[in-house]
Amino acid sequence: MVDSQSTPARQRPSTVTISSYLLFVFLACQVISLILTLSTIGKTRDVLREAYEGSTVEGAEQVADFFFAFGLGSSILLLVLAVVLGVLAIFNNQGRNGARITTWIVGGLMVCCVGGTLLSGAAGSFTTTGGGDSSGDMPSGEEIQRRLDEALPSWLTPVSIVIGVISLLALLAALILLALPKSNEFFRKPAAAWEPPTPGASYPGYPQTTAQPGYPQTPGYPSSGEPSYPTTPGQAPGPEQQGYAPPSSSGSGTDRPAETPPTDRPDDAPPTDRPGPTPPSTS
Repeated sequence: MVDSQSTPARQRPSTVTISSYLLFVFLACQVISLILTLSTIGKTRDVLREAYEGSTVEGAEQVADFFFAFGLGSSILLLVLAVVLGVLAIFNNQGRNGARITTWIVGGLMVCCVGGTLLSGAAGSFTTTGGGDSSGDMPSGEEIQRRLDEALPSWLTPVSIVIGVISLLALLAALILLALPKSNEFFRKPAAAWEPPTPGASYPGYPQTTAQPGYPQTPGYPSSGEPSYPTTPGQAPGPEQQGYAPPSSSGSGTDRPAETPPTDRPDDAPPTDRPGPTPPSTS
């Protein structure tokens, strides 16, 4: 029977523990980033509406709504994926190899998204866009960025860049730590240990056998040392009185009748148990 207490529990390496902490750091950074986006996205939409107001280009007034929906939707999506990584970190601490593989897949997508957002934020979202036409009907990217810098707090861009760098480095380090050899040993499925069953104990999956009772002695054949069958008046003598002995169980395996005990009567003598002829009477 296998003793579960004899099997040592797997010791979680520090690489897996640190990786889980880094995933939680990434989640916290995305929460802060969403808070900053919600607090400033309204002003950003107002600035874009004022910049594109009065333009004769078709659909120019919808640019502000597009950037508002895109910025809010991307921030919420990044937060949802960060929550998924936080849940996967809990399963990684339990040694679930499927959770580790899913972490690599989701984490790879997040690296691309966060890296792209970080680059666009550092370069400026509107400075690289095309400038207005020769008539000056459409505002240039520099003009829109100048208006945003005047409407938004000055610390917003540096703080957003720092948060993006911390979240990106934490995510990359977490994914690398999960791929180290110590982590591979922890996520490898342990081989099932088997021990021989203890004598007298039942093994799981096999019914416990019980001792079979012995075969009863056949009636009519007393074992050695037992008294012979008594005879009653008017009943034929038993096998023992007739000179017949049952075969012994310890013999050579052949049954032979018991020998007749010798008598003092000669072989040619007539039997004495029969009455002779009656002599004639002389009277």
